[in-house]
Parts: sequence; C-alpha cells; structure tokens
Amino acid sequence: MNRHLHSKRCFLFILSIVLLSATTASAWHDRTHLSVAKVAGYESWYNAAGPDLAKLKAGAIERPNHYVNKPRGTVISSADVFAQVPQYDNPNSEEGRLYGAIISAVRNYFNTTKQGKYAEYHLAYCAHYAGDLSMPFHNIEYKGYAKTHHQEVDATVESEVFDNWDQIKVYEIEITSEYQLATEIARIANISIKLGYRLVDEERLLTKEEAYTQLGHSASLFKAILKYVGK
Repeated sequence: MNRHLHSKRCFLFILSIVLLSATTASAWHDRTHLSVAKVAGYESWYNAAGPDLAKLKAGAIERPNHYVNKPRGTVISSADVFAQVPQYDNPNSEEGRLYGAIISAVRNYFNTTKQGKYAEYHLAYCAHYAGDLSMPFHNIEYKGYAKTHHQEVDATVESEVFDNWDQIKVYEIEITSEYQLATEIARIANISIKLGYRLVDEERLLTKEEAYTQLGHSASLFKAILKYVGK
C-alpha cells in the first residue's frame, strides 16, 4: 500500500476514535452528531464532532455557536436567523447564535473555496450546527428542568445510533438561496422550541422515537445544504 495512503487511513481511524471517545460535548453526543452527517451523505462525516472539541480551546468564541436560549412563546423567522450572522465567532458575545452560525459556516465555505483554499472544515462545522438545531434543549432557556436534564437528553440514542441509521429519516428539502436556507433553519428551530417546552411542561425526557425524528430534521437540512454548496 502507498505509504501516504496508509498514513492517511491510520490518521482517519485514530481521529474517529478520538472523536467517539470525547466526553465534553454539550449537545447531542459524538456518535449522534456523526450519524447526522453520515446519513446526510457527507463524505467527511467523521469530522462532524470536531466543533465540540474546539470548545475546549475556543470557549467564548465557539460555545455560543451551538445554542440559542429562546423564551417560551418565541417564534423564529428568517429575519431572526440573519440577525445572528454578524455575531458569528464574536468572543465578546456570549449570546447564543446557533441559527446564524449555520448561515455563516456556509458563507465561509463559499468564500474559502473561491479563494482556492481548503474549505472542508467549514462544512464540518455546518454539519455539527445543523445537528444542534434539532436538539430541543439547545433552543430553549437553559434553566430548571432543561438545565438539570440536558445531558440525559443529549444521550438519548447515543449508545445505539450507529446501529440504527435507518431510523433517521431523510426527507426532501430544496435550498437554492440563503433566504430559503434561513427559512428552513427557522422552521426546524420552531419545531425544536415547541418540543423543548413540551418536555419541560411534562417533566419528561426525550423518547427515542422523538430523538430520531429530530435527527431526521437535521440530516435532511444538512443534505440539502450539501447539495446547495455543490457537494
């Protein structure tokens, strides 16, 4: 075997093990994030857990890109999504900006590609953010029941998801513009907000069926994004 190819395969294997072993994620855990990217058809799916690792070194910069703490009764619009874009990677802003982060990651992919540079990691961030979008407790206020049971909801299907990719149902989403992308982000955000507060009101955890349905929203969105960027 070509030595370079062998080294590359060894690196990818080791990277996958590292990502699967990380325990510091605060949204869906690693296998769950990787599954969203895999089911969406992303060739570099093994990078999708990386953004949670990045939070260890770039906390104030990266952490707010993973959530939006919205109060009960909030209805997200495409305008709300775009309003978050300027705050992407702003170390002086701890306000959640998950919705705008998805737009920003796609923009960065396009811009970096135009510059003739390697742009793949921007899609890995996008894959991760798209996964966070369907996690109910990443869309509602981080307090009370949602705060206490956050980690339990994160891990709803973590131990079994690699054996159940067929339960993550992908449906057709068409994205031909940033506005359409923002509209789809808002749609899934509203689904997640509604579900999040339902869990709080009923004082219960996410069911596995609900988790796979939510992951289907994320995988469907990211698959549409991949098509939009020409992947």
